[in-house]
This record gives sequence, structure tokens and C-alpha cells, in this order.
Amino acid sequence: MEAEAEITLIYDSIEEASAVSNSVSPDNLTCPRGLTVNTRFVDKKVITVIKYCGENIATFLSTVDDLLSYVAIAEKTIMIMRDKYI
Repeated sequence: MEAEAEITLIYDSIEEASAVSNSVSPDNLTCPRGLTVNTRFVDKKVITVIKYCGENIATFLSTVDDLLSYVAIAEKTIMIMRDKYI
């Protein structure tokens, strides 16, 4: 079974996009066999492409869920830091 998702998130600034991208990019380094995750930022966008080829679609779905959870944490951290220093 093969599955692919491209998730594009748009931010207010390049700095925010860079911070979120850098927060979730370590996931690009180690993935289970058959799974690839590639995250990058372009201008104010964070683009993640997740590809899966294997028997257990739950691996793919869990990866999408994990990514979105990590993004939410990064966004909350940015908001807290912005409120604290502005």
C-alpha cells in the first residue's frame, strides 16, 4: 500500500515559518522503513511531504497525527515567546 500527503501551513512571517520548520525537521532524520518525511519552509509557508510504502497504513496516519501535534506545540511556544517579549 502506498500513501502520500503534502501538508502546507502558512504563517504571518518568514521567522515563524522557519521556527516551525526547524522544530519539526528532526523527524526527517529517522523514520521507520518505507516512510519518508521531508519538511522545508519557503517564504511564509511550511511544506511537509510524507510518503509511505508498506503494509500498515496506521504508520502513515500516526506520522501525520504526530506532525500536526508537533506543529501545534511549536505554534504555542512561538505565541508564548511573542507575548513574553513584545
